Amino acid sequence: MEIVFSASVNSGPAVTTPTRITGWEKLLGSSPSGLFGYTHMIGGYAGGQAQYARVPFADVGPLKIPEGIPDDRVVFLSDIFPTGYFGALNADIKPGDTVAIWGCGPVAQFAIRSAFMLGAERVIAIDRFDYRLRLAEEGGAETINYEQVGDVVETLKDMTGKGPDSCIDAVGMEAHDNSVMYFVDRAKQAMKTETDRPIALRQAIKACRKGGTVSVPGVYGGFDDKIPMGAFMNKGLAMKTGQTHMMRFMKPLLDRVENGDIDPSFVISHRAPIDQAPEMYRIFCDKKDNCTKVVLDPWADAKAA
Repeated sequence: MEIVFSASVNSGPAVTTPTRITGWEKLLGSSPSGLFGYTHMIGGYAGGQAQYARVPFADVGPLKIPEGIPDDRVVFLSDIFPTGYFGALNADIKPGDTVAIWGCGPVAQFAIRSAFMLGAERVIAIDRFDYRLRLAEEGGAETINYEQVGDVVETLKDMTGKGPDSCIDAVGMEAHDNSVMYFVDRAKQAMKTETDRPIALRQAIKACRKGGTVSVPGVYGGFDDKIPMGAFMNKGLAMKTGQTHMMRFMKPLLDRVENGDIDPSFVISHRAPIDQAPEMYRIFCDKKDNCTKVVLDPWADAKAA
C-alpha cells in the first residue's frame, strides 16, 4: 500500500503559527493556514522535496493509494492536479461554456483538462512557448500565442463573440507580456512600489463576458496596481480564488484517475535524482529543453522521461 502525502508547495494542514508570521498576518488580515514548502510566509513548514520529510498531522494528511497504480499517476494529487482542478471548479463552468485560461504551465495544463471534465465545450489557452502550447492543444484546447497577436482581449472577443464565459488566471504574480504595462509593472517592482505583475488578471477581467466568472489559482503576494475594478463591477463579474483545499480534492481526483478520466503523468517531461534538483530548477525556470514538469526520485539514477 502506497501513501501520498499532501506535502507540497500549496498544500498542508490548516493550522497557524502566529509567532512566526505576525508580519504576514498583518498583510493578509489573518493567517490562512500552514502550507508545506511555502517558507515563513505561511507557517514555515519544510517542503517534501527530500528523501524524507517530517509531516505534521500525519494521521490526517496521507492518502492511501490502492495497489497497482503507478507512482506517476498519483504523485501530483498533492499539488498541481488539485490546484488546476480547483481553478476550473472556481470558474463555475456550465456544460457548453467557453473558458479562457492564461498560462500553459503545469497547473494550467490540469486546469485545461479539468475544465473539459467539468463540461466546457471550448477551452482557449494563452501562452508564448510553443512546447507548452502544443501540450495544451493535445489536451483539446485552442491556443493563442500572445507574442503573435496584437491584443489578447480583442483576440478572445473575435474568437468568442461576447467574451469567454469564464476566465482562469493560472499565471499569477510573475506574468510576462509585450505591452507597455509589463514594463510599467517591472519598473514599479524595481522601485518596490508594487509587488506583483498582474497582467493576466487585468486581461481576464477585461475579456470575460458580462456576468461571467474570473478564477484565480495563480499566486499573488501583495499589492497590485491598475486592476480594472470598473470593468469588474460594471460587468457584474464574480471572482473566486485561494490556496487549494488539498484534503478536499485528493480522494475525488484519485477516483478520477482510477476511473480512467485522466492520466496525470502526461505532464512529465523530465525525471532526475534529487541531487540534480538545482539544475532541474534552473532548466524549468529558464524554459529550457521543453521542460513542463520534473519528477524527482530520491533513490533513482537519471533516466529519460
